[in-house]
Amino acid sequence: MRTLSDEELEGVIAHELAHIKNRDVAVMTIASFLSTVAFLIVRWGWLFAGGRDRGNGAPVIVAIIASLVVWVISFLLIRALSRYREYAADRGGAVITGKPSALASALVKIDGTMDQVPEDDLRDQAEMNAFFVIPIRSGIVGKLFSTHPSTEQRVEKLRELERELETQ
Repeated sequence: MRTLSDEELEGVIAHELAHIKNRDVAVMTIASFLSTVAFLIVRWGWLFAGGRDRGNGAPVIVAIIASLVVWVISFLLIRALSRYREYAADRGGAVITGKPSALASALVKIDGTMDQVPEDDLRDQAEMNAFFVIPIRSGIVGKLFSTHPSTEQRVEKLRELERELETQ
């Protein structure tokens, strides 16, 4: 908060208010329901897949594989939906304040310091990051797994919006 000017802070707050107005938490929760069910089937389905006294486990194996495919596809679609919702919140915040450039400036400032601030509890990341020398955050894979569009893309869209607002 000390890093941002009052106009930039206003833009960030307006962005967050746009998330609330757009009911993004509810949208993302509903969107992730199928993914969650598929993940649970993948995770716990093996308990029902085998055993001599249980008969043929093939249908359960097929359900687990189908659920894995559904989970992977829905995971990627939810990430894409999340990125779209960020653009919508950027637009909503910029319209609320009437100053897209203030939000764009805040995004650039915040992005410049984000490498110094952990996104998650690092203990939660320890297991997976043990397999990577450098965690995947860039390139096509990084973009697919990202919940937010790149700052450059967001700033460009905000600049386009500002040009639109100036011509009206």
